[in-house]
Amino acid sequence: MKKFLFNFILPYIMYALILIWCWTIRGFQKKTEAEDYLCNSSGSYILTLWHGRIFYLFYHLRRRPDFHLLISPSVDGDLLARLAQLMGYSIIRGSTYKKPVSSARSLIKVLKRGERVIIIADGSRGPRLKAQTGSIQIAGITKSPLIPMAYSVTRKIELNTWDRFVLPLPFTDCTVNFGSRIIVPHRANEQIIQEKQKELEESLNLLTKASE
Repeated sequence: MKKFLFNFILPYIMYALILIWCWTIRGFQKKTEAEDYLCNSSGSYILTLWHGRIFYLFYHLRRRPDFHLLISPSVDGDLLARLAQLMGYSIIRGSTYKKPVSSARSLIKVLKRGERVIIIADGSRGPRLKAQTGSIQIAGITKSPLIPMAYSVTRKIELNTWDRFVLPLPFTDCTVNFGSRIIVPHRANEQIIQEKQKELEESLNLLTKASE
């Protein structure tokens, strides 16, 4: 009974709560041309964001089954996977922490089919605001551009978690910002990967500041 409630009842409650909560938020886009590219592009790309800025973007990008999310095969992951499916995303079960090679292969397969993935730049465990190299390496292997994204709100709660998770308050103003594409050369060497890592970090931080 507990498993049934956790897997089938709670996700619907959370889904309804997020929809109502985010519906009250007044959203604005700073660079509409960047979002137009996301909507109209027929090729693969990798959307990436900071872990602490997931909440509203999870809602903003909903109803896009061509967007694939990597979610761990844990008990908590079961709940999140079900919620993400209700929001309209496609799901890949895997972990960049426990089985990074297998997870990377799954993401690469999706991108080589011409579809898209969303990858958290600083991962599920941090360190905060430090881009990991996984998304950069995958971008180079698949020749898929990285597209940074961020949002900020005028009124929010910042949780005391490792990622300083941002929780927008209802009826606040929200600004969503997409950055320019970051192109990673095929078979990039270690120096280029480090340069792109720094470029991604700077882009995400500038987008966050610009949104504010």
